[in-house]
Amino acid sequence: MRKFVTIFSLFKSRKSFSGWLHPNSPRCSNQLHPNFRNLTKNCDLLLSPLSSLSSHRFFSTTMGNPLQDQDIDFPGGRVEFIPEMKFISESVEERIPCYRVLDDNGQPLVGHNFVQVSKEVAVKMYTDMVTLRSMDTIFYEAQRQGRISFYVTAIGEEAINIASAAALAMDDVVFPQYREAGVLLWRGFTLQEFANQLFSNKYDNGKGRQMPAHYGSNKHNYFTIASTIATQISHAVGAAYSLKMDKKDACAVTYFGDGGSSEGDFHAALNFAAVTEAPVIFICRNNGWAISTPISDQFRSDGVVVKGQSYGVRSIRVDGNDALAIYSAVQAARKMSITEERPILIEALTYRVGHHSTSDDSTKYRPASEIEWWRVARDPVARLRNWLQNNGWWNDRAESELINNLRHQLLHTIQVAESVEKPPLAEAFRDVYDVPPSNLREQEQWLKEIVKEQPQEYPPNVSV
Repeated sequence: MRKFVTIFSLFKSRKSFSGWLHPNSPRCSNQLHPNFRNLTKNCDLLLSPLSSLSSHRFFSTTMGNPLQDQDIDFPGGRVEFIPEMKFISESVEERIPCYRVLDDNGQPLVGHNFVQVSKEVAVKMYTDMVTLRSMDTIFYEAQRQGRISFYVTAIGEEAINIASAAALAMDDVVFPQYREAGVLLWRGFTLQEFANQLFSNKYDNGKGRQMPAHYGSNKHNYFTIASTIATQISHAVGAAYSLKMDKKDACAVTYFGDGGSSEGDFHAALNFAAVTEAPVIFICRNNGWAISTPISDQFRSDGVVVKGQSYGVRSIRVDGNDALAIYSAVQAARKMSITEERPILIEALTYRVGHHSTSDDSTKYRPASEIEWWRVARDPVARLRNWLQNNGWWNDRAESELINNLRHQLLHTIQVAESVEKPPLAEAFRDVYDVPPSNLREQEQWLKEIVKEQPQEYPPNVSV
């Protein structure tokens, strides 16, 4: 058994094993026992199913080179010995630069390098960004009127939502946080479907069992949003590994905020993704605030992008308010992730112009002047519009028609969603057990009796 373990450990390093034990090697051609020489003839055959066990980027210790005084061939690469005791600095001298294509006024930077976007895609990106902002504005107002219980906006972060979605394929599986409604919008989720979820009516995909703004759609490869921070990140890695095993031409994509990078799930997920070489794209919306906690109170590193390198994940920092930069970076990341079987981390620098949610008043912890500056000077929607107009692809008339049509559509969807009855109470007890246990059946019956006894405490359109 011990001999087998020794041989198996050598198999895990194809380079070292083939170099030392291959029959044609000068090291062993006339020195191996005949039986062992026969084993090595099938080296390639034996190594084939084991190739997935070892990284194609990092080889194990190379046994063919004796240990030198100057360095050590340690798993992961050669490490140099030095006589000086030297600690690694806690910070780099220069911050990681941020990739952008358009300046704040929508003008291309000199020497810009980006993926060319067709007029059709560019216009759809813009109209979806405007749609997302209009949707956020009107649904936010509906919550303030007491018509829905909760809402969360993506104001100021529309470019990350829409441009990243435009760069992906429909087969790519999305694991969102709660500020990526735009990704679902791009994929074809209708305004009425958004409203149905917010009002928890019987047409809601979640059957009224989720908080408002916690969307999900199997049809659009968009996993249901969970309020728990960062749990979706590790889920995405597992899904990506499955796609890899099934040899699918697709990747998994997960979104999270800077606050999510402070959770243990983020670190475990990046390490897992790097080791398994899973085709997953991590998109961090670094908007400066985890509710009321600024990034200065979260970490001392140069943002989130540097954490990718720590785990062996290729990374890039992008201007999150530049739709063309996001589109180019995500499209490049997707190609690398699938063809090279590797995870990619994208840190998108942006700003949360809106409150964290309808439960938050951000003016209590950040100055209103700061919010206003980002809203006006760094607006991602206005920036893309300027670029479109400079290309002759958009004008004031088209803008006016879009805004007016969106308002009418959104108000109509709210009226329709409000008029539809709620899901039957029985749906609250379904989809967990194949055969509901007795205690669950008792709870269902008890709830129905309470609703009948106190109907004034419940919406009139609840079906008992």
